[in-house]
Amino acid sequence: MKDFVLLTLACAATVHFVVACVMSLYARHKIQYLCLAWVNGIFFAFLMLAAFYSGKIAAGAPGALHPVMLLSLVVTCFLQSIFPLSIPMPGYLQWGRMWRYALPAIVLIVVYIPILLYMGPSLPVLSGMDEVGHLLLTSDMVLRLASLGLSIYYIINIFRLPHHLAKSADVPRYLMGYCSAMGVTVLFYVSVSVWYTPVGLMAYIMMFTVVNLYLAFRTLETMAMGLPKPVIELEEPLPSAIAEQEPIVEEDFNQANVQRFVRITHWMQNHRKEWMDNTFGRDRLCEELGYNRHLVLQCIRSQGFNNVHDYINSYRIEALKQMVQSGQIQTVNDCILVGFGTPKTARCCFERSEDMTLDDFLAQNVKKEVEKSQKEAGET
Repeated sequence: MKDFVLLTLACAATVHFVVACVMSLYARHKIQYLCLAWVNGIFFAFLMLAAFYSGKIAAGAPGALHPVMLLSLVVTCFLQSIFPLSIPMPGYLQWGRMWRYALPAIVLIVVYIPILLYMGPSLPVLSGMDEVGHLLLTSDMVLRLASLGLSIYYIINIFRLPHHLAKSADVPRYLMGYCSAMGVTVLFYVSVSVWYTPVGLMAYIMMFTVVNLYLAFRTLETMAMGLPKPVIELEEPLPSAIAEQEPIVEEDFNQANVQRFVRITHWMQNHRKEWMDNTFGRDRLCEELGYNRHLVLQCIRSQGFNNVHDYINSYRIEALKQMVQSGQIQTVNDCILVGFGTPKTARCCFERSEDMTLDDFLAQNVKKEVEKSQKEAGET
């Protein structure tokens, strides 16, 4: 059991250390990731400290509502209730607001730790919740219940704050799901704090680590969507700009891929009606160009695209943006005009490429068209 506890703590600590390092790197460019870096670093320190006591954790029998479990619950709940919100709202984590929010936990810890050190071995161990009534009026039991109550207050905020603050900020949907999942895991931690078992504690740490790792991956995915993408030009090139391509030299791997990609791009620019058909895909592109799937995928990936479908959809997205801005497309259902099979496909491809939803893009441009029309009507 000791080895299992040590391995679990070590793996969880390693995950949080890696996440803290990555977030620290990105925090140099965007301040909203600084809180994630700090809090994951704190979790790493806690887990490393706990690893030194893996033997006591595996063999310990602290009983119900043990002060150490309750104080760690307070700290964990507080940290988990604030650090995801730094992604959409870095201004939310202001010193004055955070000081007021953390003040109850700080006061409780400052008051309780000296009492624990003073009581030492005489600290009562509860075998069950039925013994709480006998010690209800003691200072130790009052502080235990206060710790539990404060933890529940922070847990409520884990569920409540993202939905409450979404009214005044753009809180990502995945962040609300993360907070709900984290709230559920913390509720499980409450049950472990009340009725302690080593297996239950390790199960919570594993769930807690997986949920935090999910948030880190989604954060990195959001950042990756903002990376520069290959430029797609829909305008047909001038005849003078279309030079005769040299024969492909198979020995020059990179040059061969570039020349194939130039040929594919030239074909896509001059056969717009082909890819605006929703049945157009990889096989038809290969058939038109006379390349096999492997060569097409190889040269497209060499230019920064993930696969052939993403490359074709990039043309459709650019055409969609142009037609929306010109007023030819005003609803999501009209997206089939540029080659998307369904509005759902158009939404997914657009959001993955442009880091904003298609509905928001449509709403912004329709609003601009209305304002432009009103302005023109006012001038006449």
